[in-house]
Parts: sequence; C-alpha cells; structure tokens
Amino acid sequence: MSFFIHIIKLYEYNLLGDNMDKTDIISNYNHNITINERKNIVISGVKKIESFDEEEFLLETAMGFLIIKGSDLEIIKLDTYQGNVSIKGKINSLNYLDANKKEKEESMFNKLFK
Repeated sequence: MSFFIHIIKLYEYNLLGDNMDKTDIISNYNHNITINERKNIVISGVKKIESFDEEEFLLETAMGFLIIKGSDLEIIKLDTYQGNVSIKGKINSLNYLDANKKEKEESMFNKLFK
C-alpha cells in the first residue's frame, strides 16, 4: 500500500510542477471512460486520486469527482503527464458527485415550501 501512496504523491507533484498551474494543465484534458468486460477501466482527464482501496476509488476528474466501486480493484497504469489511470478488478458502479446539483435541489425545495 505504501508503494501506491508514493506513486500518488509523485502524481500530485508532477501535475503541479515547478512553474505549472494545475488548472492550466487539466483544462486541456478530455475526460473519457472506457470499460472492457467490467474487468478493466481506463479513465482520462484525471486531476487527482483522492483515495482508493480494493473496493472503491475516488478520483477528481475534469468533469467532477468520480467514485468507482467494485472488488479486487487495483491501479495498473498511472500516466501523470496526460492524466490517465487504468484500473483492473470487477467494476460494479460508477458515480459522479455533483455539488451543484444539491444546491439546485435545495433551492427548488425551498421554493416549493415558501
């Protein structure tokens, strides 16, 4: 596990760089997801890996936070230059977290009950 944490630290360092702004680098990324037979997933446009274990990955992508749930999940390839991550294991679900959606829903409920 410490090996992967070391890789993540290098990943964050490489994205930030000495003279580079993280938002400039990531804004050029396209965000795509490719899944093969629920066993392999390749994700592009990854800004940061927030956390991971054998059952769940939390990734910050160019399109928001992404949660991948499954079993026996592990990182196969990490390309810090292009923001690509390859994960193998059984993929059970993908879910985007949308902070703006909650704010919109709350305001809608506030309007209904005024």
